[in-house]
Amino acid sequence: MEFNHFSVLLEETITGLKVKPEGIYVDGTLGGGGHAYQVCKRLTTGRFIGIDQDEDAIRAAGRRLEEFSPKVTIIRSNYCRMKEVLKEAGVEAVDGIVLDLGVSSFQLDTVERGFSYRFDTKLDMRMDNRQSLTAREIVNEYSEKELYRIIRDYGEDQFAKNIAKHMVKAREIQPIETTFQLNEIIKAAIPAKMRKTGGHPSKKTFQAIRIECNHELEVLRDTLEDMIELLNPGGRLCIITFHSLEDRLVKNAFNKAENPCICPSHFPVCVCGNKPKGKVVTRKPILPSEKELGENSRSKSAKLRVFEKEAGR
Repeated sequence: MEFNHFSVLLEETITGLKVKPEGIYVDGTLGGGGHAYQVCKRLTTGRFIGIDQDEDAIRAAGRRLEEFSPKVTIIRSNYCRMKEVLKEAGVEAVDGIVLDLGVSSFQLDTVERGFSYRFDTKLDMRMDNRQSLTAREIVNEYSEKELYRIIRDYGEDQFAKNIAKHMVKAREIQPIETTFQLNEIIKAAIPAKMRKTGGHPSKKTFQAIRIECNHELEVLRDTLEDMIELLNPGGRLCIITFHSLEDRLVKNAFNKAENPCICPSHFPVCVCGNKPKGKVVTRKPILPSEKELGENSRSKSAKLRVFEKEAGR
């Protein structure tokens, strides 16, 4: 199966990066290499480093970027190790970083990966098949309280409590092994009249389990500061999110980097000594155009935010 993935907000991201032909650029979520291809096309003497934890993505991006091979380095890792990975590649600072935090169309459409509620397969959802934690373990071993928390926070599902209760009840009879088994449990936990609106009843719970399985929010939260530090003066960080909690983390980190002062508001001058690291380029997030929404419904919740490192820092 070919690694297909619509690169969400592609033009907007490339514009936001302000690619310099001689610059060094990193894509921390390489995927099929859609954003990467557009960056590489604009490089002359520059360099591109692609990072992804998914071995299918690494293979697919390698093929896609083959024509640019002398200036391209592809590394299988999680972007939370970006600092170390770049150091190992002999890079201290870069001119631009891209993160596209969405799950790829390929991952959703590859049945055995267990990301989608549309196919009956084993519960998995690992973006990196080298890790031990799977969706199956989360569903069968997490406490009811923990399941409720992740479905409420990561899935933003109003029926989180009931879904968690149903999951625990069902696994007392037999382990929950497959996506369709889980579908039936979720369906039973949501009132029939509510199932008629708002899309597939499993959508939010599957999203929540995937985020938990891959520690997506912790990885993002713990890496944002590092990525800003890695930028050269005038370098830009472009992040595409698909979930309100991701977007909030990015927004807050960018605002803090622009206004790091922690002095009480009544102080006449700043005495904490914290200096701005740069500026937020996007006061409001950039959203997909009507055209893009028509071509790719999966871009619906995408938001792009851009930060620029201060010149001379």
